[in-house]
Amino acid sequence: MSLIPSLSRKIYTADTIAEQVNNWHKSETIVFTNGCFDILHLGHVDYLNRSAQLGSKLVIGLNTDASVRKIKGENRPIQDENSRLSILAALECVDAVVLFDDETPLELIKAVKPNILVKGADYEIEKIVGAKEVKKYGGEVKTIAFLEGYSTSKIVNRLKNG
Repeated sequence: MSLIPSLSRKIYTADTIAEQVNNWHKSETIVFTNGCFDILHLGHVDYLNRSAQLGSKLVIGLNTDASVRKIKGENRPIQDENSRLSILAALECVDAVVLFDDETPLELIKAVKPNILVKGADYEIEKIVGAKEVKKYGGEVKTIAFLEGYSTSKIVNRLKNG
């Protein structure tokens, strides 16, 4: 799946991540977050690094190209899913990246069973997909404030407007 073969060790499928996290659960604190991560920018890097600091393994659920189009519109994503997978896998703070095509990452969250589920502070904890399930088995749900001034939409608009 990765465009860069050495990064393949961090890229999983929905089937292969379950086995990996079962091994990690024995001695690691697994943090899960998800998103499109279309044009990786400083806000994303800050968010992912701070998410990773909450545990010992960071797993990212990455929206497929088809699901990004459903969420963001026909002109997105700018970068294809293989590029986005490779870029995220290249980050030191990331331990695993998994594509998901569903409307939400709920099934992936159920498979990963993270100790900590993280989303941006623009979400209310009660409305975060998977929060109820994670809390049910004793996990935590947290939000992280975004680094102000950074967003993919702002970058896209700046490029469009010159």
